[in-house]
Amino acid sequence: MDIYQKSLELHKKHQGKLATTGLVQIENKDDLAAWYTPGVAEPSRAIAKDPLLSFDLTLRGRTIAVISDGSAVLGLGNIGPEAGLPVMEGKSLLLKEFGDVDSFPLVINATDPSEIVQFVRHVAPTFAGILLEDIEAPKCFAVEEQLQNLGIPVFHDDQHGTAIVVSAALRNAAQVVGKPFESLNVVIVGAGAAGLAVARMLLGLNCSEDRCDRLPGSRAVGDVIVVDSKGALYSGRDDQNIYKQAVAGLSNKRRKSGSLLDVIQGADAVIGVSRPNSITKEMIQSMAEKPIVFAMANPIPEILPDEALLAGAFVVATGRSDFPNQINNVLAFPGIFRAVVKGRLQTITHEMKEAAAQTLAELVPNPTQESIIPDLFYPRLAEKISEAILSVD
Repeated sequence: MDIYQKSLELHKKHQGKLATTGLVQIENKDDLAAWYTPGVAEPSRAIAKDPLLSFDLTLRGRTIAVISDGSAVLGLGNIGPEAGLPVMEGKSLLLKEFGDVDSFPLVINATDPSEIVQFVRHVAPTFAGILLEDIEAPKCFAVEEQLQNLGIPVFHDDQHGTAIVVSAALRNAAQVVGKPFESLNVVIVGAGAAGLAVARMLLGLNCSEDRCDRLPGSRAVGDVIVVDSKGALYSGRDDQNIYKQAVAGLSNKRRKSGSLLDVIQGADAVIGVSRPNSITKEMIQSMAEKPIVFAMANPIPEILPDEALLAGAFVVATGRSDFPNQINNVLAFPGIFRAVVKGRLQTITHEMKEAAAQTLAELVPNPTQESIIPDLFYPRLAEKISEAILSVD
């Protein structure tokens, strides 16, 4: 039985993969009085006087909302909220299994960014943090930015989870090929949520709408060229949305134009967050010595690892578990939200993301061609990420 049919049958058998359960039992009238009426009036009175007590007296202090409109689900595209629910259930399951963090998936019939923002604001009093998932670009940028004053962290995993794990893997891949991370010339295939976020992190940028600034002290590669369906992004190119413009202004230093085949020549690394079969052997053969290839489209990567290696790639990573060097967001987001809950964080800063990336990289002290990133089941992985984040001043 192939994995797709097996998954379908398992989901049908269990009617999904999540359930709610009580932390306490009600076995008699005394229990009922303490946990519900009349006793429950007292924690309600306390919270009415000080709303922050909701973090201590209710599930709010340990629970995350996983929110999606289903507009950019996995490699499936805009399939809608109902079809996105199995994936959001999966995110909640991963938060619990890998980070010991409670969460609840919420898929919503909302397409306009302002509607999503309003929904998140309305449900925020129930949660310690918000994990935004599978919201298409550029909508996702506007939604996340408008929610940064919510008082609890709002984190779009397709952007920042991807950027953290890619950054960690690239730091170790640079060691393997014997090049300083800070010298790398990187081409990113795809200018959606993941592509622009990876570019921002690799360049050490803090961005808001149409403006990006370099953050002092951040580790940054030598240069990044982002390629969308129309070619390389560069300062002054027409038909770039404000988010592409902001990144273009601080990347592609030589203002290269043209297709991926044109701009990949001489690059040290290529990072695919785009579509299947968009990187060719010819492209890899035109890259610098010992090229690094991250082909992360799922389930079919931009180029299969065997083909990339035959073309001369020295280090290859994908998003799949059946090949070496799996770059997967689950390496990051359970630990990030463990820190949110433990530290009662109000926001997740660039410095925290940087700490998470560096910690992930250091968990592989002697990287090799087939080992540049920790395994998903690395012992105490979420705890280590959480501790690193909470150590940031």
